[in-house]
Order: sequence, then C-alpha cells, then structure tokens
Amino acid sequence: MISGEDFLEVMGRASRERAKRLVATGHPRELRRQALGMPPPPPLRLSETGFDVIAEIKMSSPSAGRLSGDAASIEGRAVGYAEAGACAVSVLTEPERFGGDLQHLTRAARALAPRSVPAMAKDFLVAPEQVWQARAAGAGGVLLIIRMLDDKRLGEMLDIALDTGMFVLLEAFDGDDLLRIASLTARRSGNGGTILTGLNCRDLRSLEVDPARFERLAGEFPAGFPKVAESGIESAEDAAAVAALGYSVALIGTALMRTDQPGELLARILRAGRSGRGRP
Repeated sequence: MISGEDFLEVMGRASRERAKRLVATGHPRELRRQALGMPPPPPLRLSETGFDVIAEIKMSSPSAGRLSGDAASIEGRAVGYAEAGACAVSVLTEPERFGGDLQHLTRAARALAPRSVPAMAKDFLVAPEQVWQARAAGAGGVLLIIRMLDDKRLGEMLDIALDTGMFVLLEAFDGDDLLRIASLTARRSGNGGTILTGLNCRDLRSLEVDPARFERLAGEFPAGFPKVAESGIESAEDAAAVAALGYSVALIGTALMRTDQPGELLARILRAGRSGRGRP
C-alpha cells in the first residue's frame, strides 16, 4: 500500500522511466516493424447471452501481496481460463509492483492462440512505443488508463491499438474520467466491439475497493460500448450484482489467482452474470 500518494502517480513515474529506456535503445522502429508483421490477433468475442469475464494472470499486487510464485503455470492457467469461458485473458506485465514480465504475455498469447482467445496487456502504459511493444509481444488487447494520459496521447495510443487489430479497455476511476471516455468514443462510433469502457472501483490512495461506485456511476457511461466492472468482483453474487446494473463484462484477477479451482469459480461467475439477462 502506498500511503499519502496517488498510486497512479507512482506507477506513472516508473512507466515513464521504462518508456524512456525503450526509446533510448533505438529499437522503437524495429518494434513497430515486428508488431506490424505479427499475425492478426484473435478477435474479442463477447457472448450474446449477456455477460463475460476477462480473467487475469498476475503474480502479485500492492493490495493483495504475493499471489503466485509459479510463473511456470502461466500457459496452463491461461488455457484453463479460456476453457472455462473467459472472453480474454489479462496479463500483468508491470515488473516492479506486480511481478509481471512481457514474456508472461507472450507465453499466454501463444497458449491461447489455438483457442482464438486474445491476451490483453495490462500495464500502466504512457507512450505509443509501449503499445507497439505490447503488440509485438503478442497482445490482442491493451488497457489504457484515462487519467494517466492527455487527450492527444490517449488518442494516438488508441489508434495504434485499433489499427493493429487489438481491442482496448479504457479504464476510468470516476465521473470525470467517464466524461473523457464519452468525448473520445463519440469520435469513434462503430467500434463498440473493440472498445470497452471500464470503471475501476479501487481508491487510488488507500487501494481499498468501493463496490458502491459501480452503482453510483452506472449511468455515466457512453452508450454503445460494453461496460466493464473492474476490481472487487470475487464471487458469483458480486457478478450478478454488477450484471444487474448493466455491466456486461467483469475483469477478475485476485479472486481467480487465490483459488485452487479457478475454472470452477469462473464458470460460477459466468452463470450468475448471465442468469436472467441479455446484453444491454
């Protein structure tokens, strides 16, 4: 836990340093060439039954501590998520606080390719070069955090992702962030299948979750883009609650990493979310 300081500010500084080192290597042009030479990623397919899960692989987190010491299980976990019905697998690549690595993403993407399920690069991306890097590593989707990027940089990174066949999860933390998402997506109507709009209910100072935020802000999302509930979804009951509020996707990491039976938990969550409702 980081006391007295905005978590995103801390992560943003670290990410900017990584981006500077990436540019300093003189390899950005090569990364772009590699990214453009990759086979098309699997498309994101959302269920017509009305609720989906992006299941996450992460070794640790600042709020939950160590979640797995077994990096050798990445392929098996990714495939298990896909077989249990995940529409995508999120892979933490941030190295300092989450124990991530781009190789984790590459390994997951390769294991998922025969099952046509995309792997999403989850990191605190701040530069276009990092989007190219993620695609070159096998990403079929990327997370972009609204609050970390100005409009020009956000639009540039979004366009790179969409132009290379990736889906994008735009992450918000409050109503102001959602207003920015609405402005951004208004210029990109017709991308409702590749742009997801997410709300993270985690407090950026205490790192505690506030699930009530899902209800307070459910009506603030732009129309026409799937709504994603992020953080705090740990059970079938939690999934049913956010589905009833109109969220059609949940991003779930810690709960799946902590259980010995992630496939069973994921299946229960999907059944609960899909029970009695259709996609809005």
